[in-house]
Amino acid sequence: MSAEGEGEGVSGGGEGEGEEVSGGERDFGTGERPGSSALRGAGRVPRERPEWAAGVRPGHRPLLPVVTADAVAREESARTAERLAARSRERPGDQWPEHVRALRERAAHIRRETLDDLESHLGALTARVTEHGGTVHRAATAADATAVVRRIAAEHGARLVVKSKSMVAEEIGLNPALEADGIEVVETDLGEYIVQLGDERPAHIIAPAAHLSRADVARRFDALAGAEQAQRPRDHSASALAGFARARLRADFRRADMGVTGVNFAVAETGTLALVTNEGNADMVTSQPRVHVAVMTPEKVVPRLADLGVLLPLLSHAGAGQRATVYQTLLNGPRRDGEADGPDALHLVIVDNGRHRILGTKYEDVLACIRCGACQTACPVFRTLGGGHAYGSVYGGPVGAVLAPLLDEHPGDAELPYLSSLCGACADVCPVRIPLPDMLVDLRADHAASRRGPAAAAWHAWSVLWSSRAGYLASLAGTAVAARALPRRALAALPAARRWARGRTLPDLRAAGRLRRAVRRTAGRGSRAARHRDLP
Repeated sequence: MSAEGEGEGVSGGGEGEGEEVSGGERDFGTGERPGSSALRGAGRVPRERPEWAAGVRPGHRPLLPVVTADAVAREESARTAERLAARSRERPGDQWPEHVRALRERAAHIRRETLDDLESHLGALTARVTEHGGTVHRAATAADATAVVRRIAAEHGARLVVKSKSMVAEEIGLNPALEADGIEVVETDLGEYIVQLGDERPAHIIAPAAHLSRADVARRFDALAGAEQAQRPRDHSASALAGFARARLRADFRRADMGVTGVNFAVAETGTLALVTNEGNADMVTSQPRVHVAVMTPEKVVPRLADLGVLLPLLSHAGAGQRATVYQTLLNGPRRDGEADGPDALHLVIVDNGRHRILGTKYEDVLACIRCGACQTACPVFRTLGGGHAYGSVYGGPVGAVLAPLLDEHPGDAELPYLSSLCGACADVCPVRIPLPDMLVDLRADHAASRRGPAAAAWHAWSVLWSSRAGYLASLAGTAVAARALPRRALAALPAARRWARGRTLPDLRAAGRLRRAVRRTAGRGSRAARHRDLP
């Protein structure tokens, strides 16, 4: 786990004038790189992912039904589903140990308490960070935030940036923004590094490479090393692959001009930034480069230092089944006189990007999320889709299906709440008791109320037809006639059914005729007829 579902990764004020940065695939090149050793030869790594999983999100992505049907049909999705199901069985589910249940209740209270007075806590955080020698930047939008970071990089002449895992950096498109300025950005979380090589987005909040097998990772590392056999991993064991990545990244830590991290929690009382990792990469990112930029969203603030004693163990337990992550890093400003390491400058960028619109609404509780990823791992739909890529947003799974439509960054996000079976598993495993199923239902209602197109008209016609016995029987008769005239394969190829049938097996609709005849046989007068008068 690393900072923030944001720094985390269990893997394997002043507002800037921003500009939108968009682009296609990242071009890593094929020859020697003047800066990064970790990305040298990355151009040789094959792009094995579908277009909708690309590292730089396309401005015009395919319709959600097209993407999800494609995702379900992919063999890789089935293998990912098996791995995520295994992870889910290792998690607590709704069987929380007694001591963790107490933490859960306290954590839920802390998160709601924070949201009730968010601006006051942010003001206190800003004052404390400034007292410690740091600089705080408030950014209203993603473009503002990337402009701030770009300006900081330019002021310090940064050409090589090392980065610890940060979901908010993914949200604002920080990597492509810096790359557009000719700056090399190297992901140092192992999972993030692996997906960066394949030009993909993270597939899971805390396990970015959850969709990849060890063999997949080995192929990428072998391609990265190229023809130099001595540079390849000694074998394809997990330890050998991790050692290969470590050796590649080590020189970049030393040479980097700037380090970028997320923030798991920021303490208003003391100005402390808390980061958690299992790999220790955040410690290197924050101690070796001369400039540290921490990026967070407003709801990451907590009132008191003591609150970390509740939230950090709960984050570890819910996200990775651990009592504690291997590294828990508490930062209190830039390096002081006499200290051996640390940055000369610390910048904290707080980017809102639509959060304040959610405060005070019935969806406010989604901002209590601590980015543990438990709801994703538990969600059967997320698993069936092979991870979060098919959602088209940075935050996939149940929490992403709620948050992305509220942030309103892409029109297609409004349909994400339908990517749920409403089984309630996400609510059972949420460590801060966010009622995600209720929010998904409410968002569906909001979406339905806002739509008045052909699909809405079709569903309305269907509801009217099936509201009466005569209409119900007529629809069964029509279905039976169509089934006799056309085989199932032909029906599945019709425009109205094609996308639906790509990931499903169309039932034998000839049974509709038998059902209709059975209904008519058993429907009679008196009490027998009454039992069938209100057929659905």
